[in-house]
Amino acid sequence: MDLLDDVLKLVTKFAIIGGGLWLVWGVVVLAGGLKDKNGPALQSGIWQIVGGGMIIAAAALFANVTAA
Repeated sequence: MDLLDDVLKLVTKFAIIGGGLWLVWGVVVLAGGLKDKNGPALQSGIWQIVGGGMIIAAAALFANVTAA
């Protein structure tokens, strides 16, 4: 059971890190869109930020569910 818990913790950690990187990249895309006044880039950046936040939230929720 310890091995399964360790694997789940590792997967959760990588999902949180991946979501954070996706969120940061969304901020970069959003900033580029704001600089160029590019509507599609603004929309893409906003959705990437939302997606990164949702990945982080889902991974955190999954960590709490598996810890119980």
